[in-house]
Amino acid sequence: MYAQLVETGAKHVQSKDEMSPEEREFQEKIDAETKIEPKNWMPEGYRKTLIRQISQHAHSEVVGMLPEGNWLTRAPTLKRKLQLAAKIQDEAGHGLYLYSAMETLGADRDEEIEKLHQGKAKYSSIFNYPTLNWADMGAVGWLVDGAAIINQVVLQRTSYGPYSRAMVRICKEESFHQRQGYQILLDMMREGTDEQKAMVQDAINRLWWPTLMMFGPTDDESPNSQQSMAWKIKRKSNDELRQMFIDQTVPQLELLGCTAPDPELKWNEETGHYDFGEIDWQEFYEVLKGNGPCNRERIKTRKDAIDGGAWVREAAAAYAQKQRAQAA
Repeated sequence: MYAQLVETGAKHVQSKDEMSPEEREFQEKIDAETKIEPKNWMPEGYRKTLIRQISQHAHSEVVGMLPEGNWLTRAPTLKRKLQLAAKIQDEAGHGLYLYSAMETLGADRDEEIEKLHQGKAKYSSIFNYPTLNWADMGAVGWLVDGAAIINQVVLQRTSYGPYSRAMVRICKEESFHQRQGYQILLDMMREGTDEQKAMVQDAINRLWWPTLMMFGPTDDESPNSQQSMAWKIKRKSNDELRQMFIDQTVPQLELLGCTAPDPELKWNEETGHYDFGEIDWQEFYEVLKGNGPCNRERIKTRKDAIDGGAWVREAAAAYAQKQRAQAA
């Protein structure tokens, strides 16, 4: 998931008897699958949880451009450059949709971005890993965007209207990114040299486990999930989403002719799902704390971009003010 460990501020999920009349009416709307809109009354915890989740999601889309931007000038063909540029542009747009949805909750975009720069706001742990070769662009598209789709398709039914509607377009574009990434790997495995095939397997080896971490900690270690699911901000648990991703991805992996770096990965006839090994949760929490391979580099790059573009924003604002004055 592009938003991880989102705090709800709730110690437990309230029963109807514990709720105020306004809270009961609100929960009844949620239970009836009625979308909550910006002008509707909502509990403060619901509003703050959404701001945290949507801002993390937006930050992740924007920071997520950086591992790919590293390869924009080094893509192997003009076609690949154009495809990668289009994907990066889509992700910038996703960030804008999400920041706009967040603002409908009364949040200030500049303040939330500043929290990111100060290390007070999170973004998805997956974007703190380096992209070392062109095969990584395929693996990021296939694995990372594939994991994002598993979560974001469900978010099209999230209870907050602006977030739900933003996800409809985002999911369509993410689906294209996933297919594009898989095609890169498929071409390298079918037409590439032995060295290129080895690059594909190496990329999968490095990104497999960090991708599984994207869905967040196990349900037992995710104390905020119950409240988010009661409010129908989340529609499925972390473990459910992770299992869906593995079940969908392993057959694609086999079609590539590659393997996962997990000796315990195998089909379970009794459950109808794949069993898989233990995730290194210590690594996950270390990356979230800012100790991943590229955490500092990512934040510095984003902060430099904001600082370097300040004069453009100031000039645009001055021009708009001038136009308004002339029209008055």
